[in-house]
Amino acid sequence: MPKLVRTLALGLAICLAPAMHLAAQTERCDAACLETIANSYRAAYLAHDPKLAPFAQRVRYTENNVEMPFPDGTWDTVTEEVGPALTLSDPELGTVGIFTAIRQREVAGFLAVRLKVEGGRITEAEQIISTRRNLSSPPTPIGEVDDYVHDPVIGQAVRASEQAGRDALAAHANGYFDTLQRNNGEIRGTCFHEAATRRENGLLFADIGGGFRSGRYAFNNRVRREIVLVDEARQVAMARGFIDHKGVLDEYLLTDGTKAKSVFQEPQSWGFLEMFKVKDGCIAAVVATFYQAPYYQRSPWTEGADR
Repeated sequence: MPKLVRTLALGLAICLAPAMHLAAQTERCDAACLETIANSYRAAYLAHDPKLAPFAQRVRYTENNVEMPFPDGTWDTVTEEVGPALTLSDPELGTVGIFTAIRQREVAGFLAVRLKVEGGRITEAEQIISTRRNLSSPPTPIGEVDDYVHDPVIGQAVRASEQAGRDALAAHANGYFDTLQRNNGEIRGTCFHEAATRRENGLLFADIGGGFRSGRYAFNNRVRREIVLVDEARQVAMARGFIDHKGVLDEYLLTDGTKAKSVFQEPQSWGFLEMFKVKDGCIAAVVATFYQAPYYQRSPWTEGADR
């Protein structure tokens, strides 16, 4: 009799396994679940031990838009997380975003991560790592990791009754990129709080709107981008993409008539992960991690034609 029970139990388990697997795959991880997984990812990364996080059997992994076996790249060399870590979550897409600062022994850097979580397990990990080594000439903004902070406004949750929808948050991010692309002083598709801040690789910039209205960024020929996360509770949109500089523009005039000279004298691109906090209908804070990429590099995550 016990043998028959065991046989029936085994048969039932085999029959139920596909349904259980399907349920696990379709189960949605809420914000708390996603952010717990994000913390475990950071711990595993720092310990060089994937067993410390719930990874799927197969993980697709890129670093600076190069696809490689998992784990590899800075998973083997990171020695310290300086932080602080900023974590974003999108339960609808099952996506996590992380912005933090790290060290690889003597080499300091800034790290941005996008994770895809399916059935409670990490199936995709996309990292952008920025150090002074991969930000060679022309001069590219990068700060000191020991001074790294995040504007407190980013982490502030917004009451559901005051939240902009997913499409509106994505539109602000795209408006920012449209303003940055072929910048001529016009603000396109978004607006900026007077006290809005931007941190590019940890370096603080103020008066974002003023910089755009000056036409200072006329050398940005093209901004290819994809929205990869919308954190509705925090009112944040996050994107991956590339800023392309053709290197054709040399001298030009700002909107006030001041002469300027482009630092980009040859074709070059920046690859990035970047997030935008929206408050009261305008962008209040921006955090970007980017590296110098080969001109017109494509992301292996991009399907079809780039924008």
